[in-house]
Amino acid sequence: MLLATISVVLLILVSLGWRESGVVGVAIPVTLALTLAFFYQIGYSLNRITLFALIFSIGILVDDAIVVVENMVRHFGLSKNSGRDPADVSIEAVDEVGNPTILATATVIAAILPMAFVRGLMGPYMRPIPVGASAAMFFSLLVAFMVTPRAALRFLKFEKSGEGGTQHEHPDSFTTRIYRRMMHPLIDNPKVRKWFLIGLVVLLLATLLMVPLRLVRVKMLPFDNKSEFQVIIDMPEGSSLERTSQTAQAMVSFLKTVPEVTDVETYIGIASPYNFNGLVRHYFLRNGANMADLQVNLVGKSMRNRQSHQIAVQVRPELQKIAQKFGANIKVAEVPPGPPVLETLVAEVYGPDYEKTMQLSRQVEKLFRETEGVVDVDTYMEDDQRKVQFVIDSEKAAMLGISVEQIAQLVRIGVSGSQVGLMRLPREKEDVPILIRLARSDRSGIDSIMALKLMSPTGKRMVPLLELVKPAEKIEDKNRFHKNLKQVAYVVADVAGSEESPVYPILGLIGKVDEMV
Repeated sequence: MLLATISVVLLILVSLGWRESGVVGVAIPVTLALTLAFFYQIGYSLNRITLFALIFSIGILVDDAIVVVENMVRHFGLSKNSGRDPADVSIEAVDEVGNPTILATATVIAAILPMAFVRGLMGPYMRPIPVGASAAMFFSLLVAFMVTPRAALRFLKFEKSGEGGTQHEHPDSFTTRIYRRMMHPLIDNPKVRKWFLIGLVVLLLATLLMVPLRLVRVKMLPFDNKSEFQVIIDMPEGSSLERTSQTAQAMVSFLKTVPEVTDVETYIGIASPYNFNGLVRHYFLRNGANMADLQVNLVGKSMRNRQSHQIAVQVRPELQKIAQKFGANIKVAEVPPGPPVLETLVAEVYGPDYEKTMQLSRQVEKLFRETEGVVDVDTYMEDDQRKVQFVIDSEKAAMLGISVEQIAQLVRIGVSGSQVGLMRLPREKEDVPILIRLARSDRSGIDSIMALKLMSPTGKRMVPLLELVKPAEKIEDKNRFHKNLKQVAYVVADVAGSEESPVYPILGLIGKVDEMV
């Protein structure tokens, strides 16, 4: 469709007498057709990224053709009525600008192509842009040297009658006169040329200084305006489900006071549905009594004045106050405009000694919290969580005729429960399992479990569990993360407030982190 539309426009231009524009425009559909064929061969589909690569490069695809056509027009004018063959004039015109055109195209490709070697998740996401744009530039160069001269011979006028004809120069246009007036001093006067180069260097340095002076914000992709965001709640390890629910409900009560919020979906102890952020952050794997997710839904874009990012920034401080009150750690997760990542800021701490790695990670976490503009600081490290291990007295159990399996089954029934049958209820389509276990208040402590009794094989005595096992407290094993076969600890954070770009916090943290090592 795009190629057909461009072709129709070219025919109209040629028919109206704009032959130079028509000849230059021939390069566009031919180049796009070759680029689309290249996409097909390497397995790229037509999507927003590949189409963006074509849109990104379409403005520079005609540059090579313009240079060739303009030089051919100039040579045709100089060789008018000279009796020379148009093909020879065309070859001479193309050869004259060949090397500079190749060099200019190679420079553009050298500037774009390195982005194809970006690693991580951003690499495959953005790779079609440099690959497609570089391929389009290469094809545009071939078209400018092969297709455009032939089209110029076809459509441009060239008079060769009479040998030794006179050459007629056309008067310079207004823009040409301005160009000559500017360029002649630069070429002829060394002082003007010197101050011009000095001015360019000063402007270049001033442009580079705009980043450290924060006159411009350096950011890969702008914030997106979605109608949702998430609040991730992490309570201390060992927190009860009721405590987590209480924290979540306090945050829900505040969020309902925000005018743009329509509803809040609460997931306590379980994971929220699979979403875009969950691709990398693995929120769909969150499961535990100390975890909760809040899915905050906003009114449509046309019904609110603020973007979703502005709303998230506004509610974050109040949510953090509520989290501090309950001892929780929260993260306000917005839908990213590009591929999801672990977080905006990610620090990876490597080391063979696990304890020293954890200590260093805590120091990095402290630096993050002390840095202005850094919010939602969290780590992938887990706090110490106690667990009770029941050590069975095998000799005494054997003397009483009670097996280890019986003891383990009794503890399992008391803590986790055991299914003993099915119950048919009139309103249920399927049978409801009957689960026997202690009440929550009884199984929350060791004393109630230790008071459970087992029948001896003789049937004359009920043996308390206290006589058969001894409780021993231990620290629960913690998850350990590895990357490239190396042990790693992650410290993550987001950027908000006055520092919307991660570049400036990173620049401030580099020196402080180097002092720690």
